Amino acid sequence: MASVIVVGAQWGDEGKGKVVDLLTRYADYVVRFQGGNNAGHTLVVDGKQYIFHIIPSGILYEDKICAIGNGVVIDPQVLIDELDHLAEKGMVVSPERLLISTNAHLIMPYHRQLDLAREGVLEADQKIGTTGRGIGPCYMDKVGRTGLRMGDLLDMPLFREKLAASLEEKNFLLTQLYRQKPFDAAAIVAEFEPLAERLAPFIGTVSVALDEARKAGKHILFEGAQGTQLDVDHGTYPFVTSSNTTAANACTGTGFSPVHIDEVIGIIKAYTTRVGSGPFPTELSEEDAIGQHLQTKGHEFGATTGRRRRCGWFDAVVATDAVRLNGLTGLAVTKLDVLSGLNEVQMATHYQVEGRRFDRMPENIRQATLAQPVYERMPGWSEDIAGVRSYNDLPQATRDYLHRLEDLSGVAPVIVSVGPEREATMLLRNPFAPR
Repeated sequence: MASVIVVGAQWGDEGKGKVVDLLTRYADYVVRFQGGNNAGHTLVVDGKQYIFHIIPSGILYEDKICAIGNGVVIDPQVLIDELDHLAEKGMVVSPERLLISTNAHLIMPYHRQLDLAREGVLEADQKIGTTGRGIGPCYMDKVGRTGLRMGDLLDMPLFREKLAASLEEKNFLLTQLYRQKPFDAAAIVAEFEPLAERLAPFIGTVSVALDEARKAGKHILFEGAQGTQLDVDHGTYPFVTSSNTTAANACTGTGFSPVHIDEVIGIIKAYTTRVGSGPFPTELSEEDAIGQHLQTKGHEFGATTGRRRRCGWFDAVVATDAVRLNGLTGLAVTKLDVLSGLNEVQMATHYQVEGRRFDRMPENIRQATLAQPVYERMPGWSEDIAGVRSYNDLPQATRDYLHRLEDLSGVAPVIVSVGPEREATMLLRNPFAPR
């Protein structure tokens, strides 16, 4: 029995979906613990592309049980759309295979409207780059103790009572501050009643289910969303997401004790990308030939938003931050094939900020914005490695690059990916196997 956490080690979009897909083969339970439908995991299976926003990507395995923890915020219509999309592809998800925490908070229609309104009044250099899905306002209600939860869908009188109380404040903000139209409680109830009926069989106590699974000797895989530098406490604040993306929240976001965690795997691209605003020290301009290479060959567009991802060289500062903040026991290096064809590859070993050396991301957002990367250069490789299926068959320059990533981060790769397909991911060490 083992419990393994998978987290993004950069700014998200590291390829967590395909790594989770690989590790799911060895797990019995796959659990999502934070974020909402502002995150997306993309998988390519038998030539078909699957994009998951809320449901754990382990759902593609019919012998696995998936769970959505209390740390996730859920738009019920998006969740139902995702279930219907899977059904259209021949996969009907039953309540025996998907459990949703009764304590997970609901994204309401007014959350989405507030999200868009708040972002809309900000100056260009202050915009966070929110997806407008209502994630932040939903988490604000959670912390403010005014939110509605999945369990409230099982008690519609309570749902109506909590909704009426919430709308007093939300409609005031929308009409008086943002000059938007108010929401009608009856209309929202009418919208949510059929959603409640559809989702009721899936709602239960995730914490108890996971504890029972652990006691029964089951393997549990915790699937994170976004990346370490987007953590609301430890990321490049305020250009972050609204939840804790680091490994510790796998326990808080599911009700699972940290003493039972065995491994934490950090997913990291062989280069770096970021969507939205905020500091990005190793960013290459859109006009830069290398930046164009990474953008084009890496197909760097957001799975959820479709927005172009900013691209840059590998950043060892970001990597070592992720090791420290998450307690990483292994790295999963993705998109290594994208670097093929470059005569030279670079990685930032540290920053210079106003004459000072930084081996970590500055907490001060002004200093983070001013950070200048100091690069180390290495020979590239011309070989196309997309068809390589064994680590020892990689070109020597490619292996040298991976060795240097290990030296700088202090953590060895356990997974190396050279393409989007399932078979293009090499498992060097199974984190579910006894160490």
